[in-house]
Amino acid sequence: MNTTEGAAPLGADANRLANMPVSFFAMVMGMSGLTIAWEKMEVTQFVPFAASHMLAHATLGLFVVLLAFYAAKFVLHRDAVMKELRHPVRLSFFPAISISMLLLSIVLMGLYPGLAKGFWIVGAALHLALTIYVLSSWIHHTHYDIKHMSPAWFIPVVGNVVVPVAGVPLGFVEPSWFFFSLGLVFWIVLKAIVLYRIIFHHPMPDKLAPTLFIFIAPPAVAFLAYLKLTGGELDAFARVLYYTGLFLTILLLAQFPRFAQLKFFLSWWAYSFPLAAISIATFVMAEKTGLAWFETTGHILFAILNVVLALLVVRTIDQVLKKAICVEEA
Repeated sequence: MNTTEGAAPLGADANRLANMPVSFFAMVMGMSGLTIAWEKMEVTQFVPFAASHMLAHATLGLFVVLLAFYAAKFVLHRDAVMKELRHPVRLSFFPAISISMLLLSIVLMGLYPGLAKGFWIVGAALHLALTIYVLSSWIHHTHYDIKHMSPAWFIPVVGNVVVPVAGVPLGFVEPSWFFFSLGLVFWIVLKAIVLYRIIFHHPMPDKLAPTLFIFIAPPAVAFLAYLKLTGGELDAFARVLYYTGLFLTILLLAQFPRFAQLKFFLSWWAYSFPLAAISIATFVMAEKTGLAWFETTGHILFAILNVVLALLVVRTIDQVLKKAICVEEA
């Protein structure tokens, strides 16, 4: 996710706060996805305990803590924030803040409807502003090179497809169509460019390799958003979106030996939200079709998601305690 290992906002000195990367908010995206997946499991499989409620509060707390630390970075080390905003790779992670808010609106909708609506309004407005900012930067700046591109570039623009998932239930139907259209069209465009970069240029560095999993998220989330927008009907286009996401999941899981050899970076959190999105989408397919193999596939993906998240949390805490992240880039 980041070209550097970042470091935990628990650092004791100002330098560590200055080196706190904005990509930390990918943790909130991953935890939100896990929470929504657990909620789906509880509803569809009649799980007798409400793990999703505990995860929802933990995710909200994580977002508040990270936002407070990054706000402190903005106040005390504004130059470092501006440097990230001008960075050709890190720039794409700023919309992880607004996407985190949009995902929290989904997570909190059943618990705190008013708070969820507030998160959605602020998150949607902020994400639109960041989309315009990032696109303007891509259009007008001259410091971008093909080697800077990775699937992380999907985050600013394609992240718009997240908006309808909570937007439609909250009553914002037309704005949701606006964001969905924007995200879907740019996904098609950017996917072609990213594939060109991957196929015809040098492989991405190990620190960015986990972002390949971001390929899974756009079709999986677009599938969920499209069902919200169309009243839940499983039509041909919905199937195309789902099966595209499923194929990309299979393709990337087949590369497990390659990913297993990578050293831990914060970019490992790129595994989390896409796996959550395809797990949730698969449970929805099981509901819509009544086919047992979708339910089985959903359980397998859900199990993988939980193992991956547990590993990510343990490894991240370990790196925080060792003060191995939030250090200055070499």
